[in-house]
Amino acid sequence: MFFQLLINGLIAGAIYALVASGFSLIYSTCKFVHFAHGATIAFSAYFLYFFFVTLGLSFWPAVILAIICACILGWLMNKIVYKKLRKRKASNVILLIASFALLILLESLILMLFGADVKTIGYIKIAKGLEFLGAIITPLQIVIIAVSIVLLISLYFFMKKTKIGKAMRAVADNKDVAEIVGISSEKIYAYSFIVGSAIAGIAGILVSLEQNLEPTMGTNLMIKGFTGAIIGGIGSVPGAVLGSFLLGLVENFGIWFLPSGYKDAIAFVILFIFLLFRHQGILGIKRNNK
Repeated sequence: MFFQLLINGLIAGAIYALVASGFSLIYSTCKFVHFAHGATIAFSAYFLYFFFVTLGLSFWPAVILAIICACILGWLMNKIVYKKLRKRKASNVILLIASFALLILLESLILMLFGADVKTIGYIKIAKGLEFLGAIITPLQIVIIAVSIVLLISLYFFMKKTKIGKAMRAVADNKDVAEIVGISSEKIYAYSFIVGSAIAGIAGILVSLEQNLEPTMGTNLMIKGFTGAIIGGIGSVPGAVLGSFLLGLVENFGIWFLPSGYKDAIAFVILFIFLLFRHQGILGIKRNNK
């Protein structure tokens, strides 16, 4: 039982970490909560369905096209909506409301284009799970954990070693100082949306291989990713990853004592505890607003 819950927690945490890392990357540079990130996740899953099932393309070209489309969607949201609002000196509250509106609009667009019925990708057939220390894990779930870990390590080195990653960190730390040394904040915002949306696209594809597709599938994942980011420290990509794995583990170990229907409630209880007693999260820095 213990190892089964541990594995389930790691699987959930790996998905939440992908969502939270892209979300946190955009938040750290742009300084507003981009809730429409959930729509990018849902759209990437439906893009895969469209290319692979509807058009009949091979799987891997369909995956690559779905990730590219997710990047373009994120870039367009920044270009068409957020950039124009920033030019008009819109406050973060306005940007937050705009992100909610975008989330609902894009989910409605998925509903209009693909219908309300549940869809499946059906690429990976249901396989017998492997037994490990008395717990059962499927080959797909092993792939989900492995891909997530590789991607998160790659993101870490991207942020630490590349020129764009360093520029993102500079803008996240102090936009005005970064612009003085020649870094265009608008370019960095665009890069953040592209990279963050690519990660969201991969998360959406991994989820679509294991679960059914629904127009609102991104909203629940976005809430979990947001909660993971709050736990770890919103604005800190490593913190968001740590918080997401902790959330996945606590959710799954929680149902050891409670019915499984309380899983979402457990996530919200943790969210409220951190908002009330440690709003900066585990790795976040407490700021004095005196």
